Formats: sequence, structure tokens, C-alpha cells
Amino acid sequence: MTQHRTARPRRTAARLGALALPLALLTACAGTAEPAATAAATDEATAGARTEAATYTPRLVLTYDGGLVVLDATTLETVSTIEEPGFLRVNPAGDGRHVMVSAEGGFHLLDAGTWAEEHGDHDHYWTADPTLTDVTFPAETPGHVVVHGDRTVLFDDGTGEVTVLDPHQLADGPDAAVRTYTTPAAHHGVAVLREDEHLVVTDGTEEERTGVRLLDADDAEVAATDQCPGVHGETVAADEIVTVGCQDGIVVIDGDTVTKVDAPTDYGRIGNQSGSEDSPVVLGDYKSDPDADLERPTRVSLTDTATGEITLVDLPSSYTFRSLARGADGEALVLGTDGQIHVIDPETAELVRSIPVIDDWTEPDEWQQPRPAIHVLDGTAYVTDPATDRVLAVDVETGEVWKETTLDVTPNEITSAAGRHTH
Repeated sequence: MTQHRTARPRRTAARLGALALPLALLTACAGTAEPAATAAATDEATAGARTEAATYTPRLVLTYDGGLVVLDATTLETVSTIEEPGFLRVNPAGDGRHVMVSAEGGFHLLDAGTWAEEHGDHDHYWTADPTLTDVTFPAETPGHVVVHGDRTVLFDDGTGEVTVLDPHQLADGPDAAVRTYTTPAAHHGVAVLREDEHLVVTDGTEEERTGVRLLDADDAEVAATDQCPGVHGETVAADEIVTVGCQDGIVVIDGDTVTKVDAPTDYGRIGNQSGSEDSPVVLGDYKSDPDADLERPTRVSLTDTATGEITLVDLPSSYTFRSLARGADGEALVLGTDGQIHVIDPETAELVRSIPVIDDWTEPDEWQQPRPAIHVLDGTAYVTDPATDRVLAVDVETGEVWKETTLDVTPNEITSAAGRHTH
């Protein structure tokens, strides 16, 4: 059953300037807009008729065993259910309209059916029925999708191929690629393209992942390290500083410098990170037991990319790789197995408050199995609760659970389409 609450205005102009909350969607025209080229280029991928909206309409995209569910991010009402077999993964595609769906054959393009068009000094907003388009970016083993600046980077774990896309031309399929690169050996890796056209890319093989390389626009090596065992995960912090996780610390890529920052313990795996481009501090997980089959950590890491220092923060509960997020003001958010969102000040490394959201839960044995996840959009933390098939919307600033809904399916992964260009 969907609960209804009247939308309410935001409290601070600062929040509106960064990413206006769904609670403030009564603004006539947003300050940031999706270029008209994006909408025009992708209209052909949408079969249904479009409807003009008074403002942008953010949507959530969730996976379940058997397909995808698209929700209105403000009302949490179901917009569409799309049946699709197999284990699906979802990531933003970079244009505020599309979502990359990782499945057999590659990265498949979902049109979430929400976008903006520039019109002189203002924008027009449109919605349409979501559709899983025929556009596919082929991959033997589709892996990480990284959106940064005005580029979207795909990594194929099966071949080591890195594909850099112009997100405004996604309907062109593989022709949207503006750059490609293939790592020396295939591995479970990741790549990030900086705005200066320098590519950060992991290095390894199927058996061992050990390094990070920084390449210039011509793919010539600028700097590298081979001191990053178990390399995994990435994020971007303030001043476009990129981090990549290791089993014994983290690699910081700043300008033309690649620096390994050692963990405070001999084994300190920081395999998942969440950054904010407004903060020099990166939130990461932290696992310290190399012999554990399934470690349930109770500490997170905060890496100050400006000083190269790692600080560990104790939490009242464990968490999983889908538990990390950042708030609109850069707050470090961790969804614990105690059902609370733990809010950490990244500057002081203090746990400032905990927000009760769902009941206690236990991490499943297999990483593909559904577990609660957190996703932040426009100052709202959206939390999935597979035990009850619910999705809940939490105001990070006030801690209020301002909306919730119960689905007809069990949610697994979650992402969003903002309905406007956010870069």
C-alpha cells in the first residue's frame, strides 16, 4: 500500500542549488538542464507518446528476480514493470534519462521515460512510458559503469575493453563511443575518465589484480602503481581526485601523481567507495579479516585525499557493499544491519546521528541475493527492504521517512534517472 503525503518545500537554497529534493519539485524551471541534443537523439528509442510535465520527474529503477520496476521518485507509485530474465544490475547512464542494465550480452539501455529539453532561457520537461530499448553496448562480461563529468565509462571484465561514451548520444549505441582502450589482460576492473582526458584504469589478470595506471589522452602511461593487491572499486572526490581500493589500503590519483595510501592494519580491504565531488574525504568499507569467508565489518574508512590519511569509524552494526552513500551536503551515510542509516561527519569522523528506517536484517551468503540497499537522489535516501518488499524515502536532513510503498516483487538493486542532466 502506498502512503501519501503532501510534497513540501526544501529548507535551504543550498540544497536546491546542488540537487533539488523531490519535495521541492514545484520549481518551474531547474537551474541545470539536459541539452536538447540528448532528448532529440533518444526520442527514436522511445516508442510511446510523450507528455509534458510542469517540472522534472525523477524516477527510480529497481531490479527483481525476473525484471525491472520503475517508480516515480516523488510518489513512489509504480510507473512500469518490465519483465526480463536473468540476474540484472543497474547503473545511471549519465544523461539523467537512461539507465544501463547489465545482463547477458552486454550493457542494455533502459529509457526511464523522463527528461528535459532546453528552450531558450528555460527548460521543458517530458515523461513517457519506460522501455528497455534495442540499444545494447556489447560486452562479454559487463562490469562497472562509471559516470563522471560528461562521460560514461563501461568496463568489460571478460575482455578488458574500456568504452568511453558520450551520454548525449546513447541512442546511437556503440557509435556513441568517443574512446576505447583494452587492458593488457582481462580482469574484473574499472576505469574513470577525468575531464582532462586522462584515463584511470585498473591492471590485473583473471587470477590476480594488482595495479592502477594513469594514461594520457593518447593512452601513454603517465604514472602507475603495482602495489594495490585485490584492486576493486573507485570514486571521485573534490578537485577531481580519483581513488581506487586495495586489500591493504587505497590508491589516490591526484593530477599526474599516483599514490598508495597504506591501511592502518596489515590487511585492510577498501573494496567499495562512495565519494562526493564537494568533499576531499572518501567513504569506504573496511574489512580486516583475510581468512573470513564472509566478513561482516563494523568499521568504515574515511580517506582524506588531501592529506593521505585513513581514519576508521566504529559503527553499532555491520553493513554490506550496498550500504554506502553520500548525502547532498557530503554526509557519509551507511545503512546498517540494525536497520538504521548512520550519518557520519566526514570532516570530524564523528557518528552524528542514526536514523531508524527498517527492521534488523542479516547479510545473505551470496552477493547476488537481495539485501537492503541505499541510493541517494536529490537529498532523499531511498532504502529497499527485501524482507517486506518495501521502498522507503528518507529525508537525510530531518530523518523523516516521508514516503514508503510496498511492491509486488522483491527489490534487489536500485538506481535512478533524475529527469534532467546533472553534469
